[in-house]
Amino acid sequence: MDPYPTPPGSGPGDRAQPVAGIRPEILASWERSQSLGIDRERPVLPVESDLDPDSRLIRAATPVLDRLRERFSGVPVTVALADSRANIVDRRGDPAGLELMDAASLVPGANVDERFMGTSSVSMVLSTRAPFVVVGHEHFLHDLKELTCMAAPVRDPMSGTVRGAVNLSVPQVLASPGMALMLQNATELIGKRLLELGTARELELMRSFHRARELGGHAELHLGSGELYRPGGPTPRLTPQEQLTLLERAVELISSAGETFAEVPLAGSRVAVLRRRELHHGDVEGAAVEVSFEDTRGTGAPGPATVTAPDGRQVPLLDRPAVAAEVNAPGATAEPHTAGPADAWLLLVGEPGVGRLAAEARGRLSLLNEAGVRLGTTLDMGRTAEELAEIAVPRFADLVVVDLAECVLAGEEPPPGRLRPDVALRRVAAWAGEDSRDTPAGGVGEPACYPAGTPQARCLETGQPVTDSVLTAALSGSPAGRAHPVDLLGEGVHSYLGAPLSARGSVLGLAGFYRRGRTKPYEQDDLALAGELAARAAISVDNARRYRREHRASLTLQRSLLPHALPRLSGAELASRYLPADARAGVGGDWFDAIPLSGMRVALVVGDVPGNGLQAAATMGRLRTAVRTLAGLDLLPEEVLAHLDDLVSRTPDESADEQDPATGATCLYAVYDPVTCRCTAARAGHPPPAVLTPGGQARLIELPNGPPLGLGGIQPYESATVDLPAGSLLAMYTDGLLKEDRGYGDTDVRTGRLLASLSRGDPALEDICDRIAATLPPGSPHDDVALLLARVHALPEDRVAAWEFPSDPSVVARARALTRAQLAAWGMSELDFNTGLVVSELITNAVRYGGRGPVGLRLLRDNSLICEVSDRSNSSPRIRRAAMTEEGGRGLFLVAQFTSSWGARYMPQGKTVWAEQLPQPEQPSPKTDEQALLAMFDDSD
Repeated sequence: MDPYPTPPGSGPGDRAQPVAGIRPEILASWERSQSLGIDRERPVLPVESDLDPDSRLIRAATPVLDRLRERFSGVPVTVALADSRANIVDRRGDPAGLELMDAASLVPGANVDERFMGTSSVSMVLSTRAPFVVVGHEHFLHDLKELTCMAAPVRDPMSGTVRGAVNLSVPQVLASPGMALMLQNATELIGKRLLELGTARELELMRSFHRARELGGHAELHLGSGELYRPGGPTPRLTPQEQLTLLERAVELISSAGETFAEVPLAGSRVAVLRRRELHHGDVEGAAVEVSFEDTRGTGAPGPATVTAPDGRQVPLLDRPAVAAEVNAPGATAEPHTAGPADAWLLLVGEPGVGRLAAEARGRLSLLNEAGVRLGTTLDMGRTAEELAEIAVPRFADLVVVDLAECVLAGEEPPPGRLRPDVALRRVAAWAGEDSRDTPAGGVGEPACYPAGTPQARCLETGQPVTDSVLTAALSGSPAGRAHPVDLLGEGVHSYLGAPLSARGSVLGLAGFYRRGRTKPYEQDDLALAGELAARAAISVDNARRYRREHRASLTLQRSLLPHALPRLSGAELASRYLPADARAGVGGDWFDAIPLSGMRVALVVGDVPGNGLQAAATMGRLRTAVRTLAGLDLLPEEVLAHLDDLVSRTPDESADEQDPATGATCLYAVYDPVTCRCTAARAGHPPPAVLTPGGQARLIELPNGPPLGLGGIQPYESATVDLPAGSLLAMYTDGLLKEDRGYGDTDVRTGRLLASLSRGDPALEDICDRIAATLPPGSPHDDVALLLARVHALPEDRVAAWEFPSDPSVVARARALTRAQLAAWGMSELDFNTGLVVSELITNAVRYGGRGPVGLRLLRDNSLICEVSDRSNSSPRIRRAAMTEEGGRGLFLVAQFTSSWGARYMPQGKTVWAEQLPQPEQPSPKTDEQALLAMFDDSD
């Protein structure tokens, strides 16, 4: 078995998606699998726990699978049987292969549909209704790329429907074409055993026909694919409408008492010839309908029509012998075959009395079964409406129109009960088959309105399915002049069936089913079928509505908890991006923040909370609030992380065995000082920051990596300090920027792209943010991404003044004099009085309570004036209420009164008390009311 070509340089273990030589159906399946967000490493397969071990399919397949497994004894082959819903119902094979299946969660009951495990041979068989082989690299899951998987459908000979599939998996190097042939023979044997396990009446009718077919050389035509069931000449592909027409005419022939022949015109000058043949077996009487195809083009004796076979060869369409063979089945009383082509295909077998009703009932069940599989594959209301329309056309309707209430589309809760006639509707789907795909008459996305008295309005008012006839002209003339989709059916009167989309006690919208003309009006059974289809679609629509509402609420909460605007700082220019995850993944807990600190410093924070949804967003808000509170205490980065870890480690209830939702969260906390041009940072399980220095290359900053929050225990967090020259670019981000799809891809490659984006010089931070965001895969990321950029600046030396004094009370006057002179040099003499008072009080406290070490004084000038006094003591300054008789205790109170803000920060040795003043030269300073100040200290108690 020749493998399909792969891109040059790819090997057997290459996990990159092939780009050349892959069949279109495989590529389409890959795209669907990627859009569903399936994890290529660890797919989540739903498991059906209540499988019937004695089902008809298992009983029919068990001896055949046993013989098939014996044929491959000693070869690492596994054989699995799946039902029509893609659930594994039986499996057997080499012990090592079964262990691999267990490791991949391919256990009995597991669903291997494309929606859950991506491209596989079983899913391709159930979708194409034909044998299919998936070779190595064509698998979507990485664990299957060393295998060749071939599968074939198991068909029910009575109905022609696919009851399941048999899959044979073998290492790619051991695969051979003979295995595929043995597999198809096995599925044919299972089909025959299914027939033997059928009812006595079905069994006798089919035996009668099969005996005649073996003599006449007939084959079966599968209407689902338009292909032969048994080997034979290929047949023309049939459109869905042609399939439906042929089946309906076959039902009429079986139900007819005397009609034995019918012709059905098809596209391309073809004619389908249907012949009815009586079947008798004991007291069972039935009929079989065969179909053959003729080409009406030309008047001579045209050559045989040809079609292109899968291998590219041109093969004859039909080989018509001059004289038809007569059928004389020994031991049976089947009627001889009438004159006509011997190369005919079985279309339908049934009994005249129940043929039409049975066929229609079977069609309704098949439609409901398909609706259960195809409806609600995505959490998108529009797509669900389109799926309903595509399922119903053409088997149930020629046109389907779906309208939803505006409030439902907005994610709001619909009103309970029935909808009012004046409710605002919007058309979300209009489908009349493939021919209408590019037709602009659908009006999808436009408002929909149905006047009172129309069947649509009655359906909404009563909340029950309604059948009626509608006139094209009555629906065409809307106030805005837009055409109604019913125009696709042509002028005249058409049959209509409206079904409300009801779910959980509310009507969400309306599904309208139209049939062209009045030749086949809707009946009572059709009302029940339409109601069931609409109900199933409504549940999926309501689930999508609820998910959209929750997603929007999570996103709104997430955005409300993030900074609405970054602060404008002299020490750093800031820019940020927050990219929420796609709707399927849900809103995460990524966040960032920039917090101004004392001394013109700034704290830069980026964090990531595990999980998704409202809880993750709320947990993120809680952590961000805690970080801002801790930052206000001017703690060191490692101390901030230690306090956060302690906060997360405490469970809400010590007696309960539960974890804080923030357990496992990561955080990166950095502090930049524009005076010293140094950045001190610490991280808790977070990716390290990246930096681009002027004239250099972007690189990652090496930081000690502490454990994620809540997992630290007694392990301390550590920080590191790096020098950042003025103009350096600092980038902090979350791990969503490094992820491929739903798992970690090549982190080094993603990191390289980030550094390359930073290295390209660009003065605008917003442009750099856009360039970094462009490195993500197309579409929304599968995990939140938070990005914070900071271009740091240095405070000029002429804006800094610093002195150091001995710890002696006599230095207070000298400190005031130096301060007064510096303010005069800066042109800030209006602050002379207030600053002198502040310097006096702070230095006095440092001399009195700061130990024997020297006292430092530093003035920083920017948009404000900052006065800092440092000493060697770790005592905590605080304002206290002094009594009237006390001489001291009012210093810090005066500092707070004459400054806009003040505080203290601690260093490894000692502390710094700072006070900030905002100059207002155009407004004179208010006179201080001494009596009011003294009244605040009235100690009357």
